[in-house]
Amino acid sequence: MRTTTLLTCARFAKEGEAFAPVSLPHTWNAKDGQDGGNDYWRGVGTYQIDLPDPTDGKRQFIEFKGANHVATVYCNGRLLGQHKGGFSTFRFDLTAAMRPTGNVLRVDVSNAPSDIYPQTADFTFFGGLYREVSFIETAPAHFDLLKTGTSAVFVTPMVSGTTRLDLFPVDAGGCTVSVDLKDASGAVVASASAPAEAHTVLTLSVKAPHLWNGMADPYCYTAEASLLRGDEVLDTVAVDYGYRSFHVDPNTGFWLNGKNTPLHGVARHQDRLDKGWAISRADHEEDIALIKEVGANTVRLAHYQHDQYFYDLCDHTGFVVWAEIPFISRFIPGQEAHDNTLSQMTELVAQNYNHPSIFFWGISNEILIGKDREDLRQNLREVNALAKRLDPSRMTTMAQVTMTPMESEHNIITDVESYNHYFGWYFGEAADNGPWLDQFHAMYPDRCLGVSEYGAEAILKWHSAYPENHDYTEEYACEYHHDMLKTFAARPYLWATHLWNMFDFAADGRDEGGVQGRNNKGLVTYDRKTKKDAFYLYKAYWTTEPMLHVRGARFVDRAPGERDVTVYTNCPSVTLILNGAEVATLEAVDHAAVFKDVPLKDGPNTVSARCGDVASNTIILNGVAEHNYAYDLPEGNDAANWFDDPKAREARKPLNYPEGFYSIKDKVTDLLANSETAAIIHDAMEVFSKSSMMSMMGSSKEDGAGGIMGTMRLTDMMKMAGKSFSADIKRQINDALTKIRKG
Repeated sequence: MRTTTLLTCARFAKEGEAFAPVSLPHTWNAKDGQDGGNDYWRGVGTYQIDLPDPTDGKRQFIEFKGANHVATVYCNGRLLGQHKGGFSTFRFDLTAAMRPTGNVLRVDVSNAPSDIYPQTADFTFFGGLYREVSFIETAPAHFDLLKTGTSAVFVTPMVSGTTRLDLFPVDAGGCTVSVDLKDASGAVVASASAPAEAHTVLTLSVKAPHLWNGMADPYCYTAEASLLRGDEVLDTVAVDYGYRSFHVDPNTGFWLNGKNTPLHGVARHQDRLDKGWAISRADHEEDIALIKEVGANTVRLAHYQHDQYFYDLCDHTGFVVWAEIPFISRFIPGQEAHDNTLSQMTELVAQNYNHPSIFFWGISNEILIGKDREDLRQNLREVNALAKRLDPSRMTTMAQVTMTPMESEHNIITDVESYNHYFGWYFGEAADNGPWLDQFHAMYPDRCLGVSEYGAEAILKWHSAYPENHDYTEEYACEYHHDMLKTFAARPYLWATHLWNMFDFAADGRDEGGVQGRNNKGLVTYDRKTKKDAFYLYKAYWTTEPMLHVRGARFVDRAPGERDVTVYTNCPSVTLILNGAEVATLEAVDHAAVFKDVPLKDGPNTVSARCGDVASNTIILNGVAEHNYAYDLPEGNDAANWFDDPKAREARKPLNYPEGFYSIKDKVTDLLANSETAAIIHDAMEVFSKSSMMSMMGSSKEDGAGGIMGTMRLTDMMKMAGKSFSADIKRQINDALTKIRKG
């Protein structure tokens, strides 16, 4: 029988350094990948792992569930092979390299820049053996452990109960393959057997199968496959699966088992504070519990293949999952990168084929941040065709960067599509989202459209009674998200919406809102310890168990003019109680009740909200005489003056945009079309391309000039570049542009 031993101890060294003990899983970027500067170490790290002694008559394998990006594996100095791709399971046969005792595995792992995706994106690429490593022994005859990192057992269930199994045993001459299908209680509901062949196919029938029905009833069956020689069981593999049907309608969205099921949910990155990607099963379980608590029914697992254990948890929780490969941000020309997209899609589909929670294969994300080109489109078409060929039962999708034209050929490659839209954060207003979505739907009424990303940064220490875009306050994030939820509620044609992001995550090139190395768009902080106020807004919209939450517990000091109290709830009405005395009862409108100018006394006040006897929440607010300026994000002024004139700085005042003249509100393409304005923004484009965030995303000056980024307004590009453009630099550029007349 098969045995699996988890390997948790290793010795590790970077290039040129001495070996030191580490625990597996491990990443060498747990600290420098989250501290900002876009300078985390990317190179080759070497692991030495002592292996158990082999058992006579058995075969030995080594299994890695994730090694980023490239892993080259040796046993006792003998090369076993190399794996390219940082997110999938892979295995090597150790048998021929094993000694009776004293076996040592060496693994060289590289996250250095290469042609292996991802290379440019808005998140940290943590290097190392960051997922589980296992030593496996089997009989000579076994289910093929070298079958693309899979279990070698593939289940294709139909809601009629017809169930096909494709099984791949090796060295199994004279053996029998036997399969039992078991319900959730463990009772056998169907069985079959056949002589073992290299590709064995069995078809069974389950009478009136209990359907996998999402969050309402995530019912799973188990297929237990055994390889026997006579009565001796040589190997056994068990995989969970589920029976379900679905389709997507361009007008009514997602349907599960014949029932319209609007998909509303979140995206998830796998890292967390001081751990990077080297997280535990308990960490995965905590993430699942938080996503379930907020009321999501779908999860976009971005931007790469996630741990098998997390997909298992999704199966048994009931999330509808979008799983994707890291074909992201910027196209890498050349055969190696092209082949890598295909190999990563092959592994994603093959290794996750049995998961009932997965409904959509994502082929790329924001790939038009760089220039569009025919070889890119051909690559996308090939990846899409591959996914459809490997798995005709699921749909393909892709996430478009917001500037992708509605008429783009990219929008007809996959079965359904989604856009990453940040109107109201990086550019424009939150109110721009609805009209854009309606325009697309009107232009292409037969296409299924979703929103794959939207969000706003919220940093716990910044607060405002008068929030505005880019102030990084929790209050602005709440107002933004409330607008988005109302926008989505009015548009049932959206097949899914995925908030970016459930959790704050590492992006070492970022420096925004006074926080370095982090994307702060999460509903929950990077350490998972604090649920931001917006978390409870979503919970009010997405859950039915009575709840309410008083917004602003961290906005403690309230001066006159700052004393409105907002309560989020799924109850019909809310009563506010101040220092034990009832203030008022209000009906909730769009899951919120806003109590205006609550009469706080000087000093501490106990502010409670109640919904009858079923839900309550209390916070403490201080009545103060003046605004607490510690809640205000200071204006950054440390960017280099690209005009090289430190005396040119002026007192802050509103920028002018005179009619008939150029300004930073013009599109980059229009500014570059005029020789005078092109000369002015040349250095600005240089600053933009070198900004930490944009260089991490792979945007270059050429991309900005001739690629799809050039369709953005210059002011919006400046927002995306963050601190690289201070208010003073923006003013200098705008003042220079407004001296040049159009026409």
